[in-house]
Amino acid sequence: MSDVAPEVEPPRGHARVVYLGPVAPHWEVQSDFGDRQVIDDFRSRVMARLVLLPPHDPQFRRNRERVVRDAEREQLLLEWDLGYPEDEGG
Repeated sequence: MSDVAPEVEPPRGHARVVYLGPVAPHWEVQSDFGDRQVIDDFRSRVMARLVLLPPHDPQFRRNRERVVRDAEREQLLLEWDLGYPEDEGG
């Protein structure tokens, strides 16, 4: 057994998914750092998944999980701003 921990790669970028409100477009993807092309491609996929879904829609939860997995594959730091504390529901 080896005592060497696997190397953790630094994130390739950052994305913040922001809920804009009940009137479409509902979502915006902002970024603090990262390769512009990687972020733009990720933004396109996020918008395709969420464009017509407000956070209270049942489909949102499934699509949010897909966005999370996509961010993990792209090694992006991901945060959500839904406009309310998530532990209170919505």
